[in-house]
Amino acid sequence: MHHARSTVWPGDTAGPGAEAGSAAVADHRQALDFLRQYFRENPVTRAGELRRMRDVSCEIEHTGTYRHTGAELAWGARVAWRNSARCIGRLYWNNLNVRDLRDVKTAEDIAEGCFEHLRSSWRGGRIRPTITVFPAEQPDGSAVRIWNDQLIRYAGRQADTGATVGDGQYLRFTRLAERLGWRGAGGRFDVLPLLIETAAGLSVHPVPDDAVREVPLEHPEFGWFGELGLRWHAIPAISNMRLEIGGVHYTAAPFNGWYMQTEIAARNLVDAHRYDTLPRIGERMGLDMSSERTLWRDRAMLELNRAVLHSFDAAGVSLSDHHTESRRFLDHLAREERAGRSCPADWSWIVPPVSGGLTPVYHRYYDEADLRPAFVLDDPARERGQGTFPVRSAGGCPFS
Repeated sequence: MHHARSTVWPGDTAGPGAEAGSAAVADHRQALDFLRQYFRENPVTRAGELRRMRDVSCEIEHTGTYRHTGAELAWGARVAWRNSARCIGRLYWNNLNVRDLRDVKTAEDIAEGCFEHLRSSWRGGRIRPTITVFPAEQPDGSAVRIWNDQLIRYAGRQADTGATVGDGQYLRFTRLAERLGWRGAGGRFDVLPLLIETAAGLSVHPVPDDAVREVPLEHPEFGWFGELGLRWHAIPAISNMRLEIGGVHYTAAPFNGWYMQTEIAARNLVDAHRYDTLPRIGERMGLDMSSERTLWRDRAMLELNRAVLHSFDAAGVSLSDHHTESRRFLDHLAREERAGRSCPADWSWIVPPVSGGLTPVYHRYYDEADLRPAFVLDDPARERGQGTFPVRSAGGCPFS
């Protein structure tokens, strides 16, 4: 069992992260547009379609919102993935496993729902794309929010020497968690707790060990590579994006696929403000690092990519590579075109950060339509993911 500590903001029922002007009342037009789209792809009798539209209209009129059926929720979540312009791995959108936890209320139960999400999607390394949907935002503005940008992230701390220990992207988030009472082990790969916001306040929930799956990194040729002590977690579960379905906002709906190796070996472990591992790898490889023109960074990063692929394969953990995933994306694109649907894609995200010009996704343009249902990352969510308060309560930030 995990233990949580919380800070409550008396008199501020919307919580510290409430967005000013948030439209919590379901938009009637968006609701009906969604239902028409749903019934186009999931046909029922005309009478059944009209009855459902009439019931939803009545529910919105009397309550300000409406409740999706289980089938509508599952389809809406899957189509939100299908519409995700920044995701290259959408070929299997219709196989997304949808966990309906809309009736969960307390922060403790929400945290446990997140932990079970990680456990259930693991499947012995055969990672299953999964989404867990918690209660929707209500017309009074009350909402559940997970501040972490992913369910598993590593803490970052500043050592006395000024060096960063751990993930430098989460220095501020780590400090906030510690002010809420969390204490980690202090290492380079110290799993951060979940910070969950409800009407009761912001609470901290350490992630239990059995919900965290990690892969130690080794290289297929360099025996010394394991001495670097690098590893990464197996399940990339994004947790601070809002799921919008037919005018209803699900403010807590963590979802995961599996990693593409470049996410780990060209960004997470490489970015200078994060783990910045390339100088150490270059030194151990004996590379000439006197000039950028020696391309030592490129050579070190390529070997880091090889290490990640080798290690995940050896551990039997799902992981894609940028060449395979690029071909799969074009297969997905062709399927969508045959179905008569638009497939939005952001070129800057679809093209991999390693050897982009060698992949088939590089050599074409894409539609950039903003379709619904959708996953949305807004500025307040970004701020929460950095450990800052997007809107101060009347009493100010309690940690300032």
